[in-house]
Amino acid sequence: MCSVRDTIEFEKRGIPSTTIITSAFKKAADFQFRGNGMEGHPYVVLPHPVSNLQPDEMRELTLRFVDEVASHLKI
Repeated sequence: MCSVRDTIEFEKRGIPSTTIITSAFKKAADFQFRGNGMEGHPYVVLPHPVSNLQPDEMRELTLRFVDEVASHLKI
């Protein structure tokens, strides 16, 4: 999962970061964070799947998670 590795690298550099995944990848994200010494690092979990959503549906879904993303970034 490249997004988890990116989050880890940003955080190591002092740049607040989070990962956005779908629920199907939750165990993989936990494993990667734990394996890289960042167990418990917060990330955002969207319902799975999202690939079948139309653009307006995806926009509506993502807007529901804006506050959660911002809270992880300490904005």
